[in-house]
Amino acid sequence: MKRFFNIQTNIDGESTIFLYGDIGDGYDVSSGRIASELLEAERNGGRINVRINSNGGDVYSGIAIFNALKGSKADIRIYVDGIAASMASVIALCGRHVEMSRYARLMLHSVSGGCYGNKREMRKCIDEIESLEDTLGEICAGRLGMDKEEVKARYFDNEDHWLTADEALRLGFIDGIYDSEPVPAESTPEQIYTIFNNRLTEPQNDNSMNLEELKKRPRFKDCATDKEAMAELDKLESEAGKVAGLESENAGLKAKVKTFEDKAAADEEAKRKELLDAAEQDGRINAQTRPTFENILKQDMEAGKKALEALTPRRSVMKDILKTPETGGSWNQRMAEIRENRRKRR
Repeated sequence: MKRFFNIQTNIDGESTIFLYGDIGDGYDVSSGRIASELLEAERNGGRINVRINSNGGDVYSGIAIFNALKGSKADIRIYVDGIAASMASVIALCGRHVEMSRYARLMLHSVSGGCYGNKREMRKCIDEIESLEDTLGEICAGRLGMDKEEVKARYFDNEDHWLTADEALRLGFIDGIYDSEPVPAESTPEQIYTIFNNRLTEPQNDNSMNLEELKKRPRFKDCATDKEAMAELDKLESEAGKVAGLESENAGLKAKVKTFEDKAAADEEAKRKELLDAAEQDGRINAQTRPTFENILKQDMEAGKKALEALTPRRSVMKDILKTPETGGSWNQRMAEIRENRRKRR
């Protein structure tokens, strides 16, 4: 399924589309995007909630959105979360069930526009504005049970008509009022609009962020679409599931390496001791010079061995003298000669 950041779908298949921001191509609420998201939500098969927080915008884009919602065969419910002003208020009156937050505002006023040119071109611009007001008046009239001219006289009189939820319900603009998270008392329409926009686009705590913020992170810098960003998230989730096993395996390997290192160190120490003991025993080194050769062996075993081998053994005279008869020795040999001479004299 193609994923849209602006659509949220719960486990029951119920989808939500947000009309948050200004209306028009190149703005937050473009008719092409809303139409595409509506088709995708229809494929999910569940109810579609359309949530509005908009100051209005381009009339033609708004009419396209109005017609897409009105012509859909899906079960669509409209909720005015913050502001439904100007063209956004007309979209809210597309014939679907519509509710307002008790803190929200609905605003209707005359169509605004401008042009540059000669008198004929300016008259054409005025004619177009009046034609659009006829169209919007007809739309509102169907909802309010009034005729078009009555709507135009009451609401398209070059004034801004701000309605609270209670007023909108009493006048027939909406079908109900729902509770929402409270906003500060006496908030202006601009403040209400900002509050509800922030609830959609800003992280609600330090551990959450929306998808657009996520795509600014280095790992997601090459993700051109929401689908690619979600695929990267899937990879991260898969990698995270392997972490515990990798950590356990890593700990086991470290323990094995430590065992090998300890054994190698013990073997080297035993070899050094063997070489030093032998050298000290045959007089090549003594207790004073032993530490020097021990350090050489620690730094370079082969170099230390060669240094010890180059030393000349210094045997003790008493060791030579006290050799056993089987192995010889000058003292024993001399005593044997004396005994032999004495025997011959007899």
